[in-house]
Order: sequence, then structure tokens, then C-alpha cells
Amino acid sequence: MANPLMYQEDMFVVLVPGEEEVFLTPEEMLSRLEAVLVDYPDQLPRDLQKFDNLPDRARHLRDTSCEFELEPGKVMQWYVVRLEK
Repeated sequence: MANPLMYQEDMFVVLVPGEEEVFLTPEEMLSRLEAVLVDYPDQLPRDLQKFDNLPDRARHLRDTSCEFELEPGKVMQWYVVRLEK
């Protein structure tokens, strides 16, 4: 049986070309993705179009993907990381 700890998100690291890496909580990651979806409405992936509201789109994107193409050749990536305490 899989270890449930493996599926717990502590933090996300966000990587955008030309920017410093950023560490975000799951809630902050949702906010960041909501902002990206608002800023880049023409880049909306097909699987997100079935959701009627922004929070659901951002949650689905966070939970099922690890990148979003902001513009051709510029991709925002995010990964779950567990920080040692």
C-alpha cells in the first residue's frame, strides 16, 4: 500500500524562466495559478475549459499538471517539495 505521506504537499517550488525560484504553500500556489489563468486567458488548456469557475480551474491545474505555457517558449513549472523541519 502506498504511503499517504507521499501525497501530502508541504510546499511548491515555482520556476519561471528569467525569475528566481519561489516556494509557495498549497494555498499560495492556488492563488498564483488563479492569477496566471486571469493573465493568460488565451492559453487555457482544453481540460480546464470544462470547469465553470476560476478556483476549480486553478485547483485542477495544480493537482494534475506541473507546467503552464505562458507564451511560446516560456513555461511556468511547479513541483511539490517537502522541506525538512
